[in-house]
Amino acid sequence: MGFTDFPFFVKEGRDARRFPGHRELLLYLQDFCECFGLREMIRFYTRVENVKFFESTDPFSEDLRWVVRSIDYKNEKVVEEVFDAVVVATGHYSHLRLPTIQGKDGWRKKHLHSHIYRVPEPFRNEVVVVVGIANSGQDIAMELVEVAKEVHLSAKSVDICEGLSKVISKHDNLYLHLEIDSLHEDGRVVFVDGSCIAADTIIYCTGYTCSFPFLDIGGIVAVDDGRVGPLYEHTFPPLLAPSLSFVGIPKKVIAFPFFEWQAKWIAQLLSGKKSLPSRADMMRSVEEFYELKDHAGVPKRNTHDIGNFEYCEKYADLVGVPHLEEWRKELCMAAIKKSEVDLETYREYSYDRELLQVPHHYLSPKPL
Repeated sequence: MGFTDFPFFVKEGRDARRFPGHRELLLYLQDFCECFGLREMIRFYTRVENVKFFESTDPFSEDLRWVVRSIDYKNEKVVEEVFDAVVVATGHYSHLRLPTIQGKDGWRKKHLHSHIYRVPEPFRNEVVVVVGIANSGQDIAMELVEVAKEVHLSAKSVDICEGLSKVISKHDNLYLHLEIDSLHEDGRVVFVDGSCIAADTIIYCTGYTCSFPFLDIGGIVAVDDGRVGPLYEHTFPPLLAPSLSFVGIPKKVIAFPFFEWQAKWIAQLLSGKKSLPSRADMMRSVEEFYELKDHAGVPKRNTHDIGNFEYCEKYADLVGVPHLEEWRKELCMAAIKKSEVDLETYREYSYDRELLQVPHHYLSPKPL
């Protein structure tokens, strides 16, 4: 996951696991900021409330400027400033996606999104329904099964990977169902196959969507069921590029290196070192991409799921940077393949120890 100029190495007294906890990731980012002197460039305790076109500029001209209104929480001061460009890098793991289920609004028992979940103990001896069997659903279910009375997984299909099948067969209190049909005030959960249970809690592991309530640009960029667009190469709105850009929209990529590429491309464009295709060509590219996804039956919410290294290499070529190293790809694919057959232990590093020798050889700090 490490940035190309800041390898993710184990430090003394820190989390040395191959899949470290979130605190280790935070410490890595803090180390990165300290190394490159970034903290003094960040305004903490500040919320951006509104981003709009500067009144005296044509929003479609090359000299477009922006008015950004923010609030300093410490002194409750409202500040308005004018900028030449805006980069939206707010991430996509905060605005919750919740399913529409008959009776959900009237259900009187507990229900929460996985975003709120922290530890399994509060659910001890409960009957818990986990909606969704992607990464969060699997991880939470494997924690809950040790303390809960029953754990019921709800999925769109019962066609599951070998790894999850092994986990279910191992635990007598872990069950798999199809989607929920309805919820009832007395705690009943009815599934689409007609089966029914009485539950204490529902945990929605149903992912996230994007939201940009601060963007006041007349719908030029919109979110449609998780599809943010139009965006050329998931980064630039054709009508406003490069003055407005987005970092961090793509999913199913090796995140930090890919977002680093996005940042470099934006910097190259804003500094005049590179140029984009014409607005018409960018819009045509976006429309062709959408048509391809729609024809393949890909839901709009999955528009930004990359999931292949070929696109990553194409993106690197657009930026003019080296492709992902082969060891990164191999480590990524090894973990994915291992998880599909051994969900409970794939985070243990023994199976990829040989692969790790390559990055350790090339990236380890050398003595002066």
